Amino acid sequence: MKRFEDTAKRCADRVREEQKVRLVSHIDADGLASAAIATKAIERAGIRVEVDFVKQLDELVLDRIGRSASGVVIFTDLGSSMIGEMAKYAFTPIILDHHIPPDVDSDTENFDFHLNPHFFGINGSYELSGSGVAYIFAQMLAENHENRDLADMAIVGAVGDLQDKKYRQLVGVNRQILEEASELGIISYEKDLRIFGRQTRPIQRMLQYSSEPHLPGITGDERGCLDFFSRVGISLKDADDMRWRRWIDLTPDEKQRIVSGLVEHCVKHGVDGVERLIGEVYTLSREPVGSELRDATEFSTLLNSTARYGEAQIGLRIAMGDREEAYKRSKELLREHRRNLTAGVNFVKETGITVLKNIQYFNAGDHIKETIVGIIAGMSVNTLSKENLPIVGFAKCDDGLKVSARAPYSLVKRGLNLADAITASAKEVNGFGGGHDIAAGGVIPENQMERFLVMLDEEVGKQIN
Repeated sequence: MKRFEDTAKRCADRVREEQKVRLVSHIDADGLASAAIATKAIERAGIRVEVDFVKQLDELVLDRIGRSASGVVIFTDLGSSMIGEMAKYAFTPIILDHHIPPDVDSDTENFDFHLNPHFFGINGSYELSGSGVAYIFAQMLAENHENRDLADMAIVGAVGDLQDKKYRQLVGVNRQILEEASELGIISYEKDLRIFGRQTRPIQRMLQYSSEPHLPGITGDERGCLDFFSRVGISLKDADDMRWRRWIDLTPDEKQRIVSGLVEHCVKHGVDGVERLIGEVYTLSREPVGSELRDATEFSTLLNSTARYGEAQIGLRIAMGDREEAYKRSKELLREHRRNLTAGVNFVKETGITVLKNIQYFNAGDHIKETIVGIIAGMSVNTLSKENLPIVGFAKCDDGLKVSARAPYSLVKRGLNLADAITASAKEVNGFGGGHDIAAGGVIPENQMERFLVMLDEEVGKQIN
């Protein structure tokens, strides 16, 4: 960890030499949280920041940045995959990334301002997120620990990046950041039901829209949800004001009855992975009770609903503390995001998933936005897929076909690394890829999908067999 912190300090010292820097970040929740943390820290140091967001960092995007930038350009939640191409530009890159680099053993590790946990024996897939990297950098830029109050946003980014999914809790350096946030009183954590919507959804909707694990007769089944709550003796409405009750409105005894009922239901229906129902949940203590900002998972979804629809600056403002106009606009975008996710899952359900030997896939064409096809793939692997295989989603994008892949952790334990498989297969068809072992993506030429699938099926087969 000391080597990692020394590199973070070297990055911070270089930034202090500038009066203004440019920051480029990714458009997902982790990217927004990373940008917010780094921007706040840099501004507190008296340095101006210009912030841009990109869907991915490829040669065309990098060239656009290179032609207009000088001085220092900071890349948060991306950049490691393009370090080799940055040397030809006049700007000084500072990379705060956590994605698997093309070659961990390459000379890019020795680049002066390349802060990536994979170079330091830290797994960037579940031990430290992009926002966590930005948080460590922020501490090195601070005086007297003034940036420790940004720890809660690092947790939102980590949860948004699904870094708590493998062990159903945050581990590694993420855990250290969580403990700092807890000591400050800005985040609390506890073991609870890990189903989305604890703060905002009526309990019957919370279960109806649950996807991990898939609950037969409950997930997607309104009547089944009502029958379940009737069986366990839980009233859906408050007796005084007749409002729909949320998870946060229930007593500990009521919660226990629901959890016990769900476990019994899963065992009865042979559901695999019942243990995934329970794990750590993270509450942002400074945010209003019952709001989308109070729960780390719901907060990250709110952030995703901004940048993925072309309004990353709204997400950045929320992550930096704007609770007025930006927050109001984000809730409108969140409603649109939910409608699009529902429509996307329905599209996959209606058109079907094609199963190959080692992978399965769907091609959404232009029916699903490229910016959410990965989320749809993640939802589909838990609810629509009947095979224990990685799922790959395709959607049209400006540069060809966007590729997004997700996998169950059972396959990662067997040796699956989607980032390696996607990167190698995309390269063979003049595309590019990257990501993590459990989730990865890329872009390929539209006319190369079939060839790419053959190669990816073979690559995954080599890994898991």
